[in-house]
Amino acid sequence: MNQPPEHTLNLTNVPKPKNRKTPNPKTTWVPPLDWAATHGPVSGAVSAATGAGAMALLGAATHMPPGIPLAVGAAGALGHGIGASIRRRLTGRTMVTRAASWLLAGGWTTWAITTGPLTWAAAGTLAGLGVGIGAMASNSAIREEAVELERMSDEARSAARKMNGEREALAREWAERIHRVTGIQVAVFAVEFWKTGAGFSLAAELPGGSATWDRIAAAARGLATDARLPLGCTVWVEEGDRQGRVVLDIATVNVMAGEYPYPDDYSALSILTGIPWGLLPNSDQAQVLLREACALILGPPGSGKSTFVDVILAGFARCVDVLTFLIDLKAGAAGIPWVRPWLEAQGLKAPKAGAEKPPADTRPGVDWLASTPEEALLMIQAVLRINAARQQGYQDLMDAQDTTLLPVSANLPQIEVVVDEGAELLSAASFTDRTMKALQEGVKKAMRTTRAMGIRFVLTAVDGNVSAIGDTAIRKFSPVGVALTSGESAGNNVNKLFPSAKVDTRQLRAKGCGVIGDASADGFAPTGFKGWKTSPSMVRDVVLATNARRPSLDPVSAQAAGEDYARRWDPERAGWLWANATGTAAPAPTAETAPAPAPAGGGLNLSAFRDQTSDSPAGDDGDGTAVVIAFPGARPQGLNLTSLRKDTPEPAPEPEQAPAGPSWLGEAIDAIESAGHMGLKVATVADTVGRDRKTVRTALQAAADRGQLIYRENGPQSVFVHPDHA
Repeated sequence: MNQPPEHTLNLTNVPKPKNRKTPNPKTTWVPPLDWAATHGPVSGAVSAATGAGAMALLGAATHMPPGIPLAVGAAGALGHGIGASIRRRLTGRTMVTRAASWLLAGGWTTWAITTGPLTWAAAGTLAGLGVGIGAMASNSAIREEAVELERMSDEARSAARKMNGEREALAREWAERIHRVTGIQVAVFAVEFWKTGAGFSLAAELPGGSATWDRIAAAARGLATDARLPLGCTVWVEEGDRQGRVVLDIATVNVMAGEYPYPDDYSALSILTGIPWGLLPNSDQAQVLLREACALILGPPGSGKSTFVDVILAGFARCVDVLTFLIDLKAGAAGIPWVRPWLEAQGLKAPKAGAEKPPADTRPGVDWLASTPEEALLMIQAVLRINAARQQGYQDLMDAQDTTLLPVSANLPQIEVVVDEGAELLSAASFTDRTMKALQEGVKKAMRTTRAMGIRFVLTAVDGNVSAIGDTAIRKFSPVGVALTSGESAGNNVNKLFPSAKVDTRQLRAKGCGVIGDASADGFAPTGFKGWKTSPSMVRDVVLATNARRPSLDPVSAQAAGEDYARRWDPERAGWLWANATGTAAPAPTAETAPAPAPAGGGLNLSAFRDQTSDSPAGDDGDGTAVVIAFPGARPQGLNLTSLRKDTPEPAPEPEQAPAGPSWLGEAIDAIESAGHMGLKVATVADTVGRDRKTVRTALQAAADRGQLIYRENGPQSVFVHPDHA
């Protein structure tokens, strides 16, 4: 068997960027044709001798004209010996061997019929004929194989020379380009083409001295411009397998400009082996590992964030060891398509025209859906109880497996809590809303404390400012980050998630494009990616395809979650999903869910003024009597019942006053308030709002003069503090 020739350039020993599996294209070598085995020289000789002997016996017995075998031999020599050999491009020796075999067999048969086949002379010459034909066939087979090997080797060497010529040309071109753009003289020693045809990678040695790979990385935009790459094609630079080496990934096809539907391969995944979230510039899938990591997804309106949430939920639905809890305070919009097949299976919603009713055993695509702060708080409290129960209930299991991490499996699934539009939850004002405040604190506590017990969070937000995510700790607990860049003007989200990333976001403007990275120990550097396009029909297909293999909550966790979990789909809590649906009727209110009647006797009813989101009215003394009244809006100086008098018209509300100062001042004040009593320096606030320090200092000082902030003088450690924390 021939072996592929040694290539001058290859990437066999060059490390590939993490999460980007750069292909290693090698020539596909076809095994040489084993001519002898195919044609069987020995068996062919035996068959020829046997056939000639049988024909001679038959001809003698039937008085066959002796010229017939000779004519047959001549025809065989012409057709099989010469014609077939020419058609199959066999060698001249093989052609002669085949023709001679036919002629010898035909001639012997004619002689044997004439003289008698049952003589010692006939038998001896027949044996000699068989041996001779066999020797000739074996010799021609060996020759044929040698010629074919030589021909294939010539073709392979020609292909290798052509490939190496192209690689060497690229190596010289890019070495000159790097020197021209950066002034660094590198030696390119490996070039590899991506199997997708979307680009290539090259590896180079750096010279000694002060030359470092990050100097080349800083010039990536200039290298792409110098190479006149198509718009959307970038040069990605990172360190090689050792110091003094650099690897460049050069995209030549703009993958980011295309639109790609979510793959219809809904095969099983695992949280332990990675989940695909999109396409990398080389068309490979971007895989994320979320067993121990939370994720933060940032994207302005119109960037494709809602579609990306469907990609996240689809990945979790495909996992055999993941349960998904979903919080969406926008009326549960993100979760409705994921529970619709279950609603249709239960007869609570009618399938759309042309769609079949799902099987009766269809389950919701997400295991819990919360659309209100109250339901979300029940979920988070259950999550914290599950965390505590798992720590106690699975100690023996973890000891047996010698690990401090819960061994996640289909029988003991990971819980992924997805919070869509985290800004609605994490940054909402919670000074008077005890439910929202408890929810915010619960989410942050769960993110901090539940990693080992297999509970993680994926949060989305419009941007990474404190005003949107509520607390900078959210970014710290989310090593996996995605910044969707379509519709973003200044790349602030990329800077918030990946401060040191060298990614040219100007080339990532198409909808669904962004930057993805994982800062954990086994993660990967930030890189551009393209998200898949989803649709309600795709969501339906995923729910139905994964229905049988999605896990159930383990008994220890289910017991800890209690009735809050067990009754999560009861009409009293989930009836909003099918209330007033076309073709169905909303469930009749029960005694427990019917609204409370107004008090008898026409007395003053102040229930409308209580904090409706609290667990109980403020100041409830145990018998339902409220002793403290919470008024909406600004608190009046005295108890004003004017609006409750029948004959007095309700005064018009005072218009809200726009905050004084620049538009970004509110965000700055929010950030300072979130910092608590420690306050924030001017430099920190400037980084948060993306403004220069002088402008920020002037605006903050003006806010302090108006009483919105307090300036705490302490030399270089001077800070601005919110009055509530002074």
